[in-house]
Amino acid sequence: MFQMLKLRIIPQTTSILKRAMCTQEQDVLFENLNNAGIITLNRPKALNSLNASMVTKLLQQLQEWMNAKSLVIVKGAGEKAFCAGGDVKAAIDKIEGPKFFYTEYNVNYLIGKYKVPYIAFMNGITMGGGLGLSVHGRYRVATEKTLIAMPETKIGLFPDVGGSYFLPRLPVNLGLYLGLTGDRLKGKDVVKAGIATHFVPSKRLYELEKLLSRCASEVEVQSLLNKFHEPAEDFSLAPNIKHINYCFAASTVEEIIERLEKVQNEWSVKTIETLHQMCPGSLKITLRALQRGAQLELPQCLRMEYRLACRHTTTHDFPEGVRALLIDKDNSPKWQHKSLAEVDEDYVEDFFKKLPQDKELQFFDSKL
Repeated sequence: MFQMLKLRIIPQTTSILKRAMCTQEQDVLFENLNNAGIITLNRPKALNSLNASMVTKLLQQLQEWMNAKSLVIVKGAGEKAFCAGGDVKAAIDKIEGPKFFYTEYNVNYLIGKYKVPYIAFMNGITMGGGLGLSVHGRYRVATEKTLIAMPETKIGLFPDVGGSYFLPRLPVNLGLYLGLTGDRLKGKDVVKAGIATHFVPSKRLYELEKLLSRCASEVEVQSLLNKFHEPAEDFSLAPNIKHINYCFAASTVEEIIERLEKVQNEWSVKTIETLHQMCPGSLKITLRALQRGAQLELPQCLRMEYRLACRHTTTHDFPEGVRALLIDKDNSPKWQHKSLAEVDEDYVEDFFKKLPQDKELQFFDSKL
């Protein structure tokens, strides 16, 4: 009798455990399709925003696939988002935040040096951490649903996930404009800005994925993407490109605003209003990070950003910005500094100081 009970209980318990494990693994899905590894970020209700569980799984799977697949495709579940960013409500925690950033930045680093073609389908909202999962890869496919932004200065943070590397490298100071203002770009504009490499209508992504999975070489991948690509016509920011290039070449945030005031058109007035809504400390830290990142390689940028991110979890503005915009949603953050003038040089530079050696960002190269 005991043995019979035992036989009945064990399969049932095993089944429950398997179901629990499957449920936990649902936040990101991995599939083998012909020559390709397919990654699906699978939190559509949360706009596929990244959490610690997801970045840990991504890092491990990407390491395994780099020497086993001809290419990797990453996409988001649902129609609304590729990835709306990181789970900042968890990231503001002094303990969990640095752990999350540590793994996330390792994923960004790995994508940046990936040996086989890495193709991101940026279909839908692609912000913050979503750009970190796409822009460092070799190929980035935008659709008519793509909406990109780096809105971190609004929540008391800075454009991380390698933002200090890719933003300063965009043409005509566009990256400094996007990083400081958090302005959004849509559809074909994302290609025009140099953030996406190709534009493909969303209805053709399924067909593209199937054909890409059969590619056996980089030449085949590139040729196929070029066949599907629809070139952009006009750039929505074109009328103000010369103003962006001039204003955001300034060496300080105050000077950027002074130059914007000289432009005196509808765009410049709106841009000044936007900058005044941002966290003053974040604006100055962001500009410094982008200026320095222009001279650094991706690994150095990520190490610098990790120092900044860790310190943001211990200071007032980042938790306050998340509280005001995402938790209480009163949209009335009480920043540490009421104006740019109050943010002094020492405050900014303290964020950039090296961490203790055992706390610095290290990259997991052992399996590469």
